[in-house]
Amino acid sequence: MKRFFTFVCFLAFMPVWAADKEPSVPAETESARLQEAGSLYFDYKQNDALDAYIELSKDTGNRQAFLNAAFIAMEQNNPKQAVDIMSAAYRLYPQDREVIEMAAEAYLADGQYRAAEKFLSLLPENPDRAGFFHINLARAQIGLGERKLAKYNLKMAARAGTHPALANYLLGILYEEDKDYEKAADVFRKATVYDHQFIEAKKHYAAVLEKLGNYNEAYRQYRMIYSSEKNLKDVNAALSRLKPRLSRPEKEITGGKEILKHTFVKPLIPPENVQTKEIKIGIGMRSNGRPPVRTTVHFIPSHNFKITDPQTGTLLASGKAKESWVAVLENGKAYLLTPANQKIPFKKSVLITPSSNTEGEGHTIIVKNVMSGAGMTWASVDDKEYRGQLQITYHSTLKTLIPINIVNIEEYLQGVISSEMPTQFPIDALRAQAVLARTYALKHLGKHRYYGYDLCDTQNCQVYGGVSSESERGNAAVESTMGEILQYDNKPIESVFSANCGGITQSAKEAGWYDTPYLQPVSDYKDFDFNQLQPYHFKELLQYPHDAYSRYDKNVSLAAFRWTRVVEEEDLSQIIKQQKKDIGRITAIIPLRRGRSGYVSRLLVKGSKGSVTLNKENVIRNNLSLGMLRSSYFIVEPNYQDRELKYFVFYGGGWGHGVGFDQTGAAGRADAGQNYKEILHHYFPLADFYSPAQQIHAKSPK
Repeated sequence: MKRFFTFVCFLAFMPVWAADKEPSVPAETESARLQEAGSLYFDYKQNDALDAYIELSKDTGNRQAFLNAAFIAMEQNNPKQAVDIMSAAYRLYPQDREVIEMAAEAYLADGQYRAAEKFLSLLPENPDRAGFFHINLARAQIGLGERKLAKYNLKMAARAGTHPALANYLLGILYEEDKDYEKAADVFRKATVYDHQFIEAKKHYAAVLEKLGNYNEAYRQYRMIYSSEKNLKDVNAALSRLKPRLSRPEKEITGGKEILKHTFVKPLIPPENVQTKEIKIGIGMRSNGRPPVRTTVHFIPSHNFKITDPQTGTLLASGKAKESWVAVLENGKAYLLTPANQKIPFKKSVLITPSSNTEGEGHTIIVKNVMSGAGMTWASVDDKEYRGQLQITYHSTLKTLIPINIVNIEEYLQGVISSEMPTQFPIDALRAQAVLARTYALKHLGKHRYYGYDLCDTQNCQVYGGVSSESERGNAAVESTMGEILQYDNKPIESVFSANCGGITQSAKEAGWYDTPYLQPVSDYKDFDFNQLQPYHFKELLQYPHDAYSRYDKNVSLAAFRWTRVVEEEDLSQIIKQQKKDIGRITAIIPLRRGRSGYVSRLLVKGSKGSVTLNKENVIRNNLSLGMLRSSYFIVEPNYQDRELKYFVFYGGGWGHGVGFDQTGAAGRADAGQNYKEILHHYFPLADFYSPAQQIHAKSPK
């Protein structure tokens, strides 16, 4: 590896910490003190833990004590203390990679870029760690104004692939500042392709596309940002500015899908030993599961149909196959509009029931312009197709029409599996997901009864896309697990899941939920012993790749396992001001509570005018970035330019709350040969597996 600097000895300026002598404390006592200090940290007593680690490092020169003390000092926004700690550690361990790297990052966090660069020069070459080395070196060089060298190192980092989104983003910023918009657009695009949740990169990408005159693509990128952040003034202004310049229709640019013909479907008929029920699903719902304002519902049944009043059973109208009807809300009155423009008024709701006279042929209903992915960057308005019946309810309080799909729970699951999990995943991962989705539906029937439906079609419940989202493999997973659920005390469990746990799940209690016996941490790592966990390990785990089942990368982006975000101070101060209160310029982000799984459950944001404390993982994720962070499992480092805080770099792991089932980890386990019952038992070891086919309750399914 070619270096672009020379190391100058500066040990003479380092403070003396521990004497260069053999430790006088017995190894057993030293190990016990290390564990006690760690327990203080995980009991949320960071100050006591820091003091304990510092005392241990002074008494014994314990290497891990130094690393832990520096890690906590940096978390507490005291990089100067971390510099002192690691300078002392370097005197004792001048060849130790972790010591050298932690020292370099302490100097980086303190804005001492020349010293950081010098420490980085001492690191041994390692291809597995090259990406992060080049990123840190580039950050130091940017601080020193050595832009040409920084660009070189960021290119090297992007090729190494450890944190490609971060490397390309930082490189894009340099190109953008140089007004080299074509190169900036290229690397910003790479950052967003690798991690579609990296909204800050999307924002810069859209801005340089506009400067290049690519108004259609710039508009599309801004629309994706708007889907998850509707209150950004500059984004709204850009949309207004670009709309008149579009060369194609807006819907064509934003990618709304239109369904032109119905799908042939086979009815799913459960066997006699499987009891099933109908379930009501609110479709096109907002991210919180509640109905948006909607004044029309346009529907097209595949077969002849009847429209009745669901409360009285009174027949209101009949229609023919493939006719296009519309429910309309106008001036506080609801009515159906027939293809012949006849108006059929209704007060509360109507029920559309198609029927097929052909054996083995099911019926469907196309509903036009349904919102999908509300609150996410991939949000869109598409046509959707559903099995079962369609109920349209007029909610007079909310002044909206609510489309509700009434469907057999097993057929509902067919529209869930492929929406919640890539269908290219191994079949046993899909089966495990089917069991959990069924368990979740039974557990939460009536969750949104106030609005007239049991569950919604968003991540607030389970993502449901109807026939439009079905797949052959997903349907097979449902059929092969028909009626199977997980139970605890003979009741369906809280079968929560996330896309990726980042290597280890967290407990429900750590997430800020109720303490639940069967929702406890389980590890997906293959090469890390959590019995030996110390706080500084989170830096190692999050900044470097480790072998884990949840690191599975077939048909899924690795950004779900390890991600980075750069949040500019200006953006963060506006987010906190809009969602909490005005605390002025942001000066620090300090985790106050971090569980053994690494997830942060309480965090302090300090500003020039005050501070805000964020509690619970979902609150933390929603208040620290544009859109939301993938998870609350992260470490965060400040970055200064000319002694002024410019942005924070988040190094994170996982996607979601991290409680319960890990979808990507399940794929990794299935790929390694585990069957779906073994996978479920790993994530829910205290749950009972119930199979109606065999009438069994098994605590340890095999």
